[in-house]
Amino acid sequence: MARRLRYVPPGGALFELTCRTVQGRLLLRPSALLIEITLGILARAARLFGVAVHAYAFLSNHYHLLVSVADVQQLASFMNYFNSNLAREAGRLARWREKFWGRRYQAIQVSSEESAQVSRLSYLLAQGVKEGLVASPYDWPGAHCARALAEGKTVSGFWRNRSLESKSRRKSQPLDPEASIEREQLTLAPLPCWEKLEPQVYRARIQEMIEEIEADGRQREEETGIPPLGCEAICRQDPHHEPDPIKKAPAPLVHAVAPEVRRALRRAYFSFLAAYRHASQLFRSGVREVEFPEGAFPPALPVRFAARSG
Repeated sequence: MARRLRYVPPGGALFELTCRTVQGRLLLRPSALLIEITLGILARAARLFGVAVHAYAFLSNHYHLLVSVADVQQLASFMNYFNSNLAREAGRLARWREKFWGRRYQAIQVSSEESAQVSRLSYLLAQGVKEGLVASPYDWPGAHCARALAEGKTVSGFWRNRSLESKSRRKSQPLDPEASIEREQLTLAPLPCWEKLEPQVYRARIQEMIEEIEADGRQREEETGIPPLGCEAICRQDPHHEPDPIKKAPAPLVHAVAPEVRRALRRAYFSFLAAYRHASQLFRSGVREVEFPEGAFPPALPVRFAARSG
């Protein structure tokens, strides 16, 4: 199956981003240090590339982000920076030297409908609870935005300047461990559909959503008789353990509630796809003055070797 082309509609959009570790291993197992590292990298990536981060949740083997981006280049730059740096630092922490991410991240557009955006935020907030790991989003021992959103607080973490450390080692110069540490802060942006709400109203709505998630968790426990795994057991798990394969359904092209909205977004994507394929075919045939649809990445040129003389 061909990989889906990245597409950001003109003017930008809200996206749900998901990425899973290789083979679903627990390489993002929560710890206080990993929280600091994760939030530091996320905050730095958001600052460097001007991405609005609305929510985040990092479980042991995958994460979810809700972000707003202006175009596909901004999305690609942000995610390349974030995923590569998190893989390096989390891999060091977990003593993992192999490939870190299972495959490229999923980026699913969320429509401008309030119901669609609130639904995706609720899904993200429920991470950890819906899997039966903790009783409340507040209880998740890893990086999770529930408390920051409910209390309206800025979050922070640290960025480790590995380039500075490497330069000092090459020159055999002593380096204060604190000299390579930079603090980064992240203020979560409100959902686009709620951006005009007063801060206290926004926080109240988040708190209501969390209460509903907690109630759903209690009901699930009553029905199954199985209590949440709990923070202590979560943090004791072996990060190298390879869990049983999970059957995943294909990701939707868009998140929308109204059928007509979903159809319109799908038409826009397939129109973009048709224009891209046409331009790509011309480009690969040797036509260089080709106009690709807005936001597209032109394909790589074929490599040709000059004939050797003699």
